[in-house]
Amino acid sequence: MRTSQLLGKKIRRLRIEKGLNQEALAFEAGINKNYLSDLERGSRNPTIAVIQKIAAALETPLSELFKGID
Repeated sequence: MRTSQLLGKKIRRLRIEKGLNQEALAFEAGINKNYLSDLERGSRNPTIAVIQKIAAALETPLSELFKGID
């Protein structure tokens, strides 16, 4: 599995754990819902700035998004 797919799965899992839908997380992160959907599927490679926005919206340390991704 590619790194972008693993990262997308992690974002999706954390989003669901926080009880957020894609629209709510996208709004909180200041990104487009369709872009978030692409990220969760692993079909886009986000910039570090976008990953930071998502981590902040999830109230999760940036490092948590990369745990277990080798």
